[in-house]
Amino acid sequence: MPKEIQKVTKRETKKRGKKDPNAPKRGLSAYMFFSQDQRAQVKEENPEASFGTLGKLLGEKWKSMSDAEKKPYNDKAEADKKRYEDEKAALK
Repeated sequence: MPKEIQKVTKRETKKRGKKDPNAPKRGLSAYMFFSQDQRAQVKEENPEASFGTLGKLLGEKWKSMSDAEKKPYNDKAEADKKRYEDEKAALK
């Protein structure tokens, strides 16, 4: 019984357009603002923690927060999103 031989074909790669170096940076999320704000404090509390462990600790802290506690970070994220959209529109 002959074995069937499958022909290996190369996939076509999609070419990406080059990123505009003058394009504005994307807006940060509420969690990223929280992370920037709290990372030093969490690092002080856990000096032996690795970068990944710090991320997990910050994530747990973020999940345990109420919506009222997250509000300042959500407001910052909204403002940063608006900044990004305004800069993006001005670029065009």
